Amino acid sequence: MTSPDVHSLVGAYALDAVDDLERAAFERHLAGCETCRAEVAELRETSARLADSTWSVPPPRLRAEVMAEIGRTRQAPPPAEPDASPDRRSTPAWQRYSIAAAAAVVLAAGTGASVYAIQEQKLRDSSAVVAAAQLREARTQAILSAGDLVVRTAPMIGGGRVTVASSATLRASVVTIRSDRTLAANQALQMWTIRGTGSPVSPAVMAPGEESGVAVLDGVPGNDVFAVSLEPAGGSPTPSSTIMAKVQLT
Repeated sequence: MTSPDVHSLVGAYALDAVDDLERAAFERHLAGCETCRAEVAELRETSARLADSTWSVPPPRLRAEVMAEIGRTRQAPPPAEPDASPDRRSTPAWQRYSIAAAAAVVLAAGTGASVYAIQEQKLRDSSAVVAAAQLREARTQAILSAGDLVVRTAPMIGGGRVTVASSATLRASVVTIRSDRTLAANQALQMWTIRGTGSPVSPAVMAPGEESGVAVLDGVPGNDVFAVSLEPAGGSPTPSSTIMAKVQLT
């Protein structure tokens, strides 16, 4: 196995997707290659971040339990009120209590239905988020295990590192950003791709004050440079501040 072949195992090794022979060869190489050690650490951090999403999803039996509880709950009659009006006296007590109980049951049923509707919406929202996270994780693993994976890194001003793991065949990259610089709540790290002498294009902006993050970006391998700048919260149409890091993709 030649040296370039060993370097190409970075992504597969980080995902534990190598056989025993490849693992032994790569670990011998890893002992003397600081660049590969850094790349493996970055890629493992990326995988851990993408897999670390736990969502609390309402159980499917929620509706049945709510409706069953409504059926089991006995509605207490309203307290007697002193009322000497003719209409009040003309209505038998049992009828007034029956009407009140029926109203209470209707109210309880309406409340239960409302609770179920809210929980059902939360379930749909949570399911959509989980599905998106699973899709992103699968996409990430596909990129990191691609046969043509190329991993490039660059330091950030003030400390930290940007790692871009790209697959030209998938036309996508997994980007990890870690800044050691403390950001203010009104500042954000913004990503840029630059092709030749063209204008920078921003594929993503990190949340205000967020100093590290992972993104799966399409189209990055077709560019010459990947850069990160410090911008106002929400981002800028063009880089307006100092470029914090620049990764040469070609």
